[in-house]
Formats: sequence, C-alpha cells, structure tokens
Amino acid sequence: MDDTSTIFDTAFWVTSGGIVVLLLLSAFFSGSETALTAASRGKLRSQADKGSPGAVRALKITEDNERLIGSVLLGNNLVNILAASLATALFTKIFGESGVAWATLVMTLLVLVFAEVLPKTYAITNSETAAAKVSGPISVVVLVFAPMVTAVRALVRGMLNLFGVETDPDSHILSVHEEIAGALALGHEEGVVHKEQRDRLLGALDLSERDVEEIMLHRSEIEMINAEDAPEAIISQCLRSPHTRLPVYRNEQENIVGVMHAKDLLRAVDKTLRGQDRASRSLSDFDIMDVVRKPYFVPETTALDDQMRQFLRLHTHFALVVDEYGALQGLITLEDILEEIVGEITDEFDVAEVEALKPETDGSYLVEGAMTIRDLNRMADWSLPDEEANTVAGLVIHEAQSIPTRGQVFSFHGFRFEVVERLHNRLTKLKVRPL
Repeated sequence: MDDTSTIFDTAFWVTSGGIVVLLLLSAFFSGSETALTAASRGKLRSQADKGSPGAVRALKITEDNERLIGSVLLGNNLVNILAASLATALFTKIFGESGVAWATLVMTLLVLVFAEVLPKTYAITNSETAAAKVSGPISVVVLVFAPMVTAVRALVRGMLNLFGVETDPDSHILSVHEEIAGALALGHEEGVVHKEQRDRLLGALDLSERDVEEIMLHRSEIEMINAEDAPEAIISQCLRSPHTRLPVYRNEQENIVGVMHAKDLLRAVDKTLRGQDRASRSLSDFDIMDVVRKPYFVPETTALDDQMRQFLRLHTHFALVVDEYGALQGLITLEDILEEIVGEITDEFDVAEVEALKPETDGSYLVEGAMTIRDLNRMADWSLPDEEANTVAGLVIHEAQSIPTRGQVFSFHGFRFEVVERLHNRLTKLKVRPL
C-alpha cells in the first residue's frame, strides 16, 4: 500500500469529487424518471391551466413515454457506470487488488440509498411538484440523447420482431377508462371514495360499453293501449296507469301505431268536453289517433351513451326497442339511462319498490329473478359476471343450461343459487348467497 501522502493527492480528491457529482446526477435521473411516470396527467393539466410552465413542459415530454424513459435510463446508466469505474480505480489505488470488492460494496450502498431509494421516495411523495421542477433539465436531456435513443429503439424493435413480438409506439398500456376505474376501485378499498360515489362514476363511464337491450323494459312488462278500445276505457286506463307515456297498438301488440302522452290526452278530452262545439260533441266522438305521437324506434344494440345523446338531440324521453328483424323487444326511457348512473329514481306515482336488499339469517338474499345482475352487484357490492346474461334468472339458466325447477340449487362464480319460485318458464324468485 502506498504511503498517505501519495494516496491522498490531488487526483484522489478530484476523483472523489467526480464520484459525488455522478451520484447526484444519478439521483436526479432516478427521481426524474419516477416523478414523470408517477405524476397524474390530470393534475399536471390542472396546474398547466393555472399557468405553470413546468407542468406544461412535463405534459409535453410525457406524451412520448418511450423516448422519455429511454433518455433518462441512458443518462442514468452512463453516470452509474462512470461512477463505479472511478470508484474501482480509486479503491484499487488505496487497497490494491481487494479494492474491487470494496468499490462494489461501497458503490452499491451509496447508489442504493442516495441515488435510488431516497430520490424515488421523494418523487413518489411529491410526483406532480417534482415533475414540474425537473421537466426543464429533462427536456434538454431528451433533446441531446434523441439520436442515440432513436437508434436504440430501432435496434430493440428489430430484435423483438425477430421473436415475433410486434410493438406499437402509439398504444397505451391502460386506457383512460381503465385508469379511472382502477383509481376508483383503489380509492373505495382505502375508504377515500364512498360506494355511492364509485357506483355513480363507474356507471357514467360504463355507458359506452353497455347496450339498450341490457336495461330496457321487456315487452312482456310493457303497458299498452289498444286503439280499438272505447274512449272511456282508454281514459280510465290512462288514469290508473303510473306512466305518462303509453304505446298505442292496433289489432296486435306488435303493431305499434303511436305513443300517447297523458297531457295530450287531457288537452283533447278538455277540448271535446269544454270546447266551443261541446254541445254537438260527446266523449264517444273522441279518437285517440288524433292525439298519438309518432313512435320512435331504436335498435337493441345501441350503446347507452349514444342513445342518451339521441334523446337529448330529439327532445324526447321515450323509445321503443326493436331487434334486427324489426320485432318489438321492449322500451327504454331517458330515466332508465340516468338510473344507471345515479341509482333508482322514484316519484309519488311509482309503484312502491322493495327496500334495499337485506340478508337473511343464513347470509343469503331473496331477489327477484328479473333483477339485473348489475343492480344486484351494486346493492350487495358483489361482482357477479353480466357478460352472458342481464338478469339473475338469466344467469342461472345460462349456467344450468336448462330451466331449473323449484328447489334446485346451483353453485358457480363463488355463489350459491336456490330457485325459490318459478312461474311457467320464468324464475321469479331466487335465494343467493356467497359461498
């Protein structure tokens, strides 16, 4: 080993200072990578709208994540390798051949603590603030390393293509929808987001992925008016009905000729009984076809968000749903779509609904067979699949591959289903409980 005066010369202090500077650069690159990848683009956009130039630069350089990460990794590896090389030379001069082991041990500790854990912990804790601060220097790094990064990207893609792996630089690992849904689910688990808030936001997000047929009122449950009925019978039916709009058919229910609005009917009856020529007219002269409106038909495969926009554009709230052959399948209203977001909407004329599900003593729930799987999931906070069926009864029939009889029990998707009531070919009540 050389004497002390020879070891601690000018070269020693210059090399030591170089290692410290390189460790600081390594910490900068590590923290910048974490901050720019962990920062929320939504929060950065909010800061940019408030006039933050750093947030504007951060948004710009994160548009191409592949180039950003490539540039940062290239800079980080360059300074780490150079720092390790200088440390090896320095410790070899001090300890001789054993200096390699000492350099490996010391540099691993220094890089791990001061160049990785410490800056990344800070960057995760203050990701948007850190991203805005480092965006300026990182923009220069990206610009300087752009040619080398481009060459590396081309080389990597070429090697991946040899193994049959195709890369799309414009694709995103997660869509915005999935990112928001994941954030809501995580927030609910952590207690930050309430269940009602999560359900409303997810309901709004899911409108584009759900079709009209999933929430429509089935044709078997539609209340209709027969245009051939006597005027007195039609008026009495409208007064008894809780609905404002009713489809009107002639001869057979598939033959829809119009839609009657209660206000139009009231105006027509008032004109008949209290108009200027009321003395020569009676209620028997009333013709329902004079007040019905033209029916509005929509395909059953229409997405809910598209249908909502159509309702708003046409200034109507009521549509009849048909299949690909034009056969009537059901009806849908604007209220039905809104209920997918905010939950059940009732007024003073609605038939009293059963209160929220309450568990039996054995932990099971007694549900209507016509209840949609989505509603059951929202009420009980379950995750039954709704890809193959819309209702609970439909799910049981799909899984059983037959129409079960009363008392039959099935277990699938982690739940136990028992058929409590069956009417003809319909399962009207079921008992469901998680296994």
